Amino acid sequence: MEPTEENVRAWNEAHQPPERLQPGLPEVVRERLPELEGRHVLHLRCATGEATAEVAGLGAFVTAVDPSAPDLTAARANAPTAAFVHAELDRLPLELLRSRFHLVYAARGTLVEVRDADAFAHGVHGALRPRGFLLLHDEHPLVHRLDHLLHWRGDYFDGREVRLGELVTALAQGGLNIRRLEELRPSDPARRHDPRAPGELVLVAQRPG
Repeated sequence: MEPTEENVRAWNEAHQPPERLQPGLPEVVRERLPELEGRHVLHLRCATGEATAEVAGLGAFVTAVDPSAPDLTAARANAPTAAFVHAELDRLPLELLRSRFHLVYAARGTLVEVRDADAFAHGVHGALRPRGFLLLHDEHPLVHRLDHLLHWRGDYFDGREVRLGELVTALAQGGLNIRRLEELRPSDPARRHDPRAPGELVLVAQRPG
């Protein structure tokens, strides 16, 4: 059987060495950030801190959270002006729940760390001051269930990760107003994923005030 053009393309995509995304703020986030000069920002899933440093460079007072102690060690070196907290993203400590942040920025890798969507929503609501915003940019939950040929891998409803509907419902029932939900094509060239299916999402919510 002669290989089809589609099969050849899929083989080449699956075996060529991918380029990695550069660390730091993704362009889709930069385009949606509000004015941050003098504002207090809580950065969830800060990883190794490159994006944290960028947010601080925009004039924000940044507190960053990550569940990984090794990542936090690197982040402290990369963003020396930020404050760092070692915590689970759906179990934020009480000192972060005093309604003092203008923005909660939840970065790529947040949703795979969240086991309890209601607790995550409670933490975001408690961290934000009235009229403060949540900006979440992450991989779409569907991306871990499809390969680049749209073959299913596992069960989207198996409970291993928070589904998009669970997240939106938890945030809304937790007292936040959902302002925007965008499903985007994948931007990470290292992840083999069919561009006809959503690969990322941007969610914007606001605490009423």
